[in-house]
Amino acid sequence: MANALPKDKQIAVTAALAEGSSIRSIERMTGIHRDTIMRLGVRIGQGCARVLDAKMRGLDCKRLELDEIWGYVGKKMRHVKENDDPQLGDVWTYCAIDADTKLVPAYHVSSSRNHEETTAFLTDLASRLNNRVQISTDAMNSYEDAIELVFGNEVDYAQIVKAYASEDRRYDNPERKYSPTRISSSKKNWIMGSPDHNLISTSYVERLNASTRLHVKRLGRLTLAFSKKKANFEAAVALHFASYNFVKTHRTLKMTPAMAAGVTREFWSYGDLVEAANG
Repeated sequence: MANALPKDKQIAVTAALAEGSSIRSIERMTGIHRDTIMRLGVRIGQGCARVLDAKMRGLDCKRLELDEIWGYVGKKMRHVKENDDPQLGDVWTYCAIDADTKLVPAYHVSSSRNHEETTAFLTDLASRLNNRVQISTDAMNSYEDAIELVFGNEVDYAQIVKAYASEDRRYDNPERKYSPTRISSSKKNWIMGSPDHNLISTSYVERLNASTRLHVKRLGRLTLAFSKKKANFEAAVALHFASYNFVKTHRTLKMTPAMAAGVTREFWSYGDLVEAANG
């Protein structure tokens, strides 16, 4: 059982999961059965969610970027049948990043990307902030109404709208088949408040999405490591954001995002994270 593993084994498995190793590769490296690794990962991930909920409070963020990252549980939505488990199909992870400290103050896992779920994400985010913020998003329709509903007039909000070049023939070129579509133009739109035009951007959150896909194999676009249960997916995402905030040193900041934001004064090890998650 996961709770019977020695502490050093729990730390090693947690670190490997957080760094993006697959469950079967960890099984081969450690000799620990994959079912035990899975149970431990879910338990530690759920503990990380509690740690994040408790620690990400009273934040002095000034400039936030928001986005969503797509994944799926069990099968992609186009393959879901009428009698399938309702938890199967597409899953969206909303996330926010502080452009100054690179902290992820809030995230939200949802089976859909609509006004209700966007409002739930923003309500949770707003409850963690001390002050007025500038928010940048893409042009997803539900953001504008949800931000006004949650923040009222106490926000500076703008969107960055990107247009993409037509790639009708890119599949004729093998080297372009899996490349992202090229951006042909980008426009910044004022929505409310007084956002600083020079600081309207989603570059940091898009970079965060790339890191998330790298370290959470369940979010790979072409992967065999997709989650079979939504609870497993949620635990993996929580482990990733907890390790990102508290354990991984940001190369530019020379400290973790949690340290840069004043959430903690010390570097955390994976042992510290496991202890906090087990607490």
